[in-house]
Amino acid sequence: MLIIGIAGGSGCGKTTVVSKIMELLPANSVAKLSLDSYYKDNGNLSKEEKRKINFDHPESFEFPLIVQHIEALKRGQSIEEPIYSYVTCARSKETITVQPREVLIVEGILVLTDSSLRNLLDIKVFVDADPDDRLMRIIRRDIIERGRNYEQALQHYSLYVKTMHLQFIEPTKRYADIIVPQGGNNMVAIELLAARINHQLKRKA
Repeated sequence: MLIIGIAGGSGCGKTTVVSKIMELLPANSVAKLSLDSYYKDNGNLSKEEKRKINFDHPESFEFPLIVQHIEALKRGQSIEEPIYSYVTCARSKETITVQPREVLIVEGILVLTDSSLRNLLDIKVFVDADPDDRLMRIIRRDIIERGRNYEQALQHYSLYVKTMHLQFIEPTKRYADIIVPQGGNNMVAIELLAARINHQLKRKA
């Protein structure tokens, strides 16, 4: 199994990059895990406490569980990926069954932060984007998907997202084998990355 980690700040276009890479790889050859699925379950908190959750801090994630799941997939075992809701800040009782494939893509803002997770990755990618572009996407996403109004989205960005990006996310660039500027708009980088993955798959075959 070839394991690729794709990291980068909130709103940088990681999901778009992953989708476009998957389109360029053989059908049914890729499994995907989102680090967002592995947020700690905070469903027991009050509404006010949930608003204060720092989703961009490493301590918000259950890294040992995603490491355990990746190791199981490497052994050829299927896993049950959690489903997390930003609205309730809780995990659903339902899960998503993920089957092992030739390629596993692990995507999330802090994929390159945890050393145990990082050591499982064969290719480490950091998706970069201008802060202004990221801010616009974050505000739009927070309003549409996370139940915040405009003022709450701005406040959350100022208090948590920007600070944590500078403290924890941006420094992980140094671990990346490949940096993709302009996010999902950079088709040259995406095609080169997909070609590299295809090449390694052929070598393993």
